[in-house]
Amino acid sequence: MFNRNRGLRRVAAIVSISSLATGCGILSPDGSDDEGPIVVGTTSAPSTLDPAASWDGSWELFRNIYQTLLSYPSGATAPQPDAAEQCSFTDASHQTYRCELREGLAFSNGDRLDAQAVKHSIDRVKQINVNGGPAGLLGTLERVQAPSEREVVFHLNKPDATFPFVLATPAMSIVEPGGYPADALREDGEVVGSGPYALRSYADGERAELVRNDRYKGFAERRNDAVTVRYFKDSAGMVKALRDGEIQVTYRGLAADDIITLQQQTGEDENLQLVEGSGTEIRYLVFNPEDPWAGRKEVRRAIAQVVDRAAIAHTIYRDTVDPLYSMVPKGLTGHTTGFFDDYGDPSVSKARKILSEAGITEPVPLTLWYTTDRYGSETGREFEEIERQLESSGLFRVTLENRPWKTYVAGYQKGEYPVFGRGWSPDFPDAENFIAPFVGDQNALGTPYPAPEITGELLPRSRRESDRANVERDFERAQEILVDDARLLPLWQGKQYVAAHADISGAEGAMDPSTIMMMWQLYRKTSW
Repeated sequence: MFNRNRGLRRVAAIVSISSLATGCGILSPDGSDDEGPIVVGTTSAPSTLDPAASWDGSWELFRNIYQTLLSYPSGATAPQPDAAEQCSFTDASHQTYRCELREGLAFSNGDRLDAQAVKHSIDRVKQINVNGGPAGLLGTLERVQAPSEREVVFHLNKPDATFPFVLATPAMSIVEPGGYPADALREDGEVVGSGPYALRSYADGERAELVRNDRYKGFAERRNDAVTVRYFKDSAGMVKALRDGEIQVTYRGLAADDIITLQQQTGEDENLQLVEGSGTEIRYLVFNPEDPWAGRKEVRRAIAQVVDRAAIAHTIYRDTVDPLYSMVPKGLTGHTTGFFDDYGDPSVSKARKILSEAGITEPVPLTLWYTTDRYGSETGREFEEIERQLESSGLFRVTLENRPWKTYVAGYQKGEYPVFGRGWSPDFPDAENFIAPFVGDQNALGTPYPAPEITGELLPRSRRESDRANVERDFERAQEILVDDARLLPLWQGKQYVAAHADISGAEGAMDPSTIMMMWQLYRKTSW
């Protein structure tokens, strides 16, 4: 546990991720931690421990306890071999992808990890096919072969230059066949993986204790021996635990007020540092096409015309997020401002005209749903602000409802919500990953969205192109369709903030391109 009485020079800093890398301090000579585990806090608890069931924030734990064929070493933006020794397409059409495993791989329980285990892991994702689960990532996968103990071959039903990115997602974690049935989820609360850490103990919604997995073979160079992840209901409790020394790092879920307070306290609370970096996490609304009101395009377009993103970003999030006018965030090739281009500034008169031309003259009844324990402490206030904006227009009559994440997921997968809020952190850093997961009969929303031009033309064409700079026009066209349909309404794009004690280093290189923390990068400074 963190010792607050250590003889450190007291320092406070608000730094960018790039500048923190120059911070002083060294790792202990043997590269180990003799003060117990580093304790990390987050408000994003896993919804499951089985990779076949998860297309959500559970990946944050998976990245550290399971292994994938490919992953992201610190600083990498393209997938690199991890469980694999090498991987590549074997044909010019990007339809056959071959990986050769490292020698001597084993799971944390000592069982051998071979090509059959990889095949089993990928096949069960498709076989179990959880609604709203990661099977949607494997739409181009036709079959998996394991010709030898160390060779895995993936045959695709159409060209897909993004397939290596898919294999690098934690959804494609390699699991031990004996403990993970081919046709059912594992439900005993146990984990057997081959990642940098083993899961020593787990209390749902409370904590996960990670210890070094001595059987791990991969690129991760662990700079600590153990990490404990604590799950908090809100930012306030997490920040209090940080100040009290109960945790040393926070990596997701800091509320805007807490971020602002930490920024303002430079020079006052000298035990803490705040690391700020750009992010591609987004928030958006989803409209259920089966609902009698949300299913009408005119209603959705009127809502898009009224919602004031800038007010949400400023009033609720105190400018720690940016308004977003496209499902593809700033910083990625293909980003546009389609919703601003089509709707401009919020306008009640324009929204009224949209509704009246559709014969809608009475206030539209809408029920908006949000989750209470997933996306941060401001979520409730954010939806209250959206309710206020819609109600004050006189065009809508809004009811707010909420549920905890686990039951919330079940509700939207069953189509129970007319309008509901979701967040998205990318599976991989490509514009495709802000379009493809949301369209098609099976998608990450659990709400079918056919979009035939996107799924039948634009995405297949873009996947034939290995140079992603050449697919910008396809993604721009896809976003034009999304804007016209208004089935998804982007709200804002976040930044990344990590608060940590002054004697913790490694945060500057701990985030992978999906903004998942690689816990093995963290370590304590032992001298100044």
